[in-house]
Amino acid sequence: MTSKHSDIEIEILLLGKWRFNTDSEKITIVFKDDMTYEQTRIQTLLFFKPKELITGNKFTGVWYVNKKILYLNVKNLPKSFLNLRIPLAFKISFADIIATLGSVFITENYEVLRINSSKFLIKDKEQSIIGTKISNRSTGNL
Repeated sequence: MTSKHSDIEIEILLLGKWRFNTDSEKITIVFKDDMTYEQTRIQTLLFFKPKELITGNKFTGVWYVNKKILYLNVKNLPKSFLNLRIPLAFKISFADIIATLGSVFITENYEVLRINSSKFLIKDKEQSIIGTKISNRSTGNL
């Protein structure tokens, strides 16, 4: 039950801010027209909270759609515990280095099942995930 839309149509429909809830996370993603994204992940299960403490809950990267598959390549983990700031010196971004190298080998991908201007149904390896578009009232953009 793959989407009837073309890859370009899916990309255009994706632009904006979306909220997804999975069994273990609440996720907000802003898909930008320069093919970058900003993602916030809040762990809802206590078992996964240590992961959030190490990686942080903010992620940025690049995205694209190919053959009705949404690909997310993480590039930065700006709130990660592993991004160290040495006073009066410089910032060492171990988490960003790991994320960038990791995205070369491991890309998040989701099959686009259905999408319209307000709802989005995707599937990863384990579950189907429903997204809802959120309007951004502060800027007037979707």
